[in-house]
This record gives sequence, structure tokens and C-alpha cells, in this order.
Amino acid sequence: MQRILDLERIDKNIYRGAAMHSENFVRTFGGHVAGQALVAATRTIADDKHVHSLHGYFLRPGDANEATVYRVGRPRDGRSFATRTVEAVQDGEVIFSMQASFHRTDDEGLEHSDEMRAVPAPEELGDEASPLKLGPGSKHDLNEWDIRVVPQDRYAPNQYTQSQQVVWFRSKRRLPDEDTFHACTLTYMSDMTLLHSSLAAHPGRKVQLASLDHAVWFLRPFRADDWLLYDQISPSAHAGRALTHGRIFDRAGNLVAVVVQEGLTRNLREGATAVPEK
Repeated sequence: MQRILDLERIDKNIYRGAAMHSENFVRTFGGHVAGQALVAATRTIADDKHVHSLHGYFLRPGDANEATVYRVGRPRDGRSFATRTVEAVQDGEVIFSMQASFHRTDDEGLEHSDEMRAVPAPEELGDEASPLKLGPGSKHDLNEWDIRVVPQDRYAPNQYTQSQQVVWFRSKRRLPDEDTFHACTLTYMSDMTLLHSSLAAHPGRKVQLASLDHAVWFLRPFRADDWLLYDQISPSAHAGRALTHGRIFDRAGNLVAVVVQEGLTRNLREGATAVPEK
């Protein structure tokens, strides 16, 4: 993750992120671009504010073997909040746009949180954990991550949603002791499995998958190299698109982040590839 998130400063408000350089990717993984975009934004923020939300749109497929340039705008620098816009550019075209909001870390107010679903601990799963299924023809570089999909017969399902999955994950490597780095790492990882929760209600279906937009709310401090539970549901799939929603808890049961994503889930046509043109 350090290589991916270590951006080069080109000029004020302009940064360059390293390419993926992966034999398993032709197009850039969405979490790679979103994570780097958040790094670029945070480079322009004072130390007294941390990211609390981001909203991004994947506009064009990126080339996994090309570096990406990030242009940061500064719409607002207030006493309590700051806002940044980021455009990710390859070959002169914007492939991803994002707006992120940052908030002071010393504010106080109401306190409450949902509870974590009762599931087996990751160590209890071992070989029983379901293999990670990322869709037809999909391959991801997962060597840096320990990802364990909890079998559906090991937890009580949410009776009000048709498509759901639960995933334990963590970075295998020790990460820097910096909250911002963990937020950027989680942004990368939050795109890895969420859209595939829409497939849980449709076993065996072959569809084209692509992230269309992505939003994350960071609620409490966490470490991405400790176990995190990603509780995912897909409230709706219609007209070739699926809406997905994920709540991320730390191992102690604290709700640390919420993610919402809409993605393309179009039926595969004869001879079509798994990753479509947008």
C-alpha cells in the first residue's frame, strides 16, 4: 500500500500516482484511483482536520499500466470544515472525479452506533471461509490482504434484504501509525468486494460488473491492518444497475465506516467481456 499511496508532488495542488503494473488488470481498479485521489486531497489539508466523507464518480476506464495525475481544487477552508475536489486524469481525460469533506477532530456531540452482526471470528473460519468471488473473468491482486467471506450458514441473515454477504478483511502488512493513511487504505479496499454483494441472490448469473459511483463516510478511528468486518447488502438491482451498501465494523464491534456504491450489473451478451465500456 505504501507504494500505491505515495504520490509524487508535481506542482501546487497537482500530484501523480503510480500505475498498478499488474498482469491481472487491463483497466485500473476503482479503489486504486479513489485511494490515490484521497491521498492527493489530504496533502492539502491542515493537521487539525480529518476526512469524514467522500463522494466519487468513475467516468471512464483507466489504463492500469499508466500513471494518473490528480488535480486538487480547494472550494472551502473553514474553521470546522474544509472541502476538496479532485480530478483523476489520464491522457488528458478525467477518469474519476471526487469531492471530499474534512472535519475538525476535537468536536463533541451526540454518541450512538448500530451493533455488529453476530458472526464467527476470522480465526474460526480458516479453510471454511468461502473463496472470494469477484465475477466472471475478474482477477485481483490480493496478496497484501487477508480476505475471508463468511459462509451464509454461519450467521443469521437480514430477513429484509435479498442479497447480502459478510466479509472479514485486513492488511497482512503492518501499516504506518497515521489515521489518514488508514482512511486512504480503507478507501482502496472498500471497492474490492462491495458490488459483488449484488450477486449473492443470483448464484451462477454472469453479468458485466463496473463501479459507477462510490461514497464513504468515516465515522470513527480504525486500523486497516486489524480485522474489519464488512457487512454488505444490495437493496436493489434493476435496469442493469445495482445499489450496494456496506457497514464496516472493527473487531470490537465499533461502526467505523459506511460505504454506498452503485455499479453496472448488465447481463453478459454472447461474446462480451466481463468488464464493459462505460
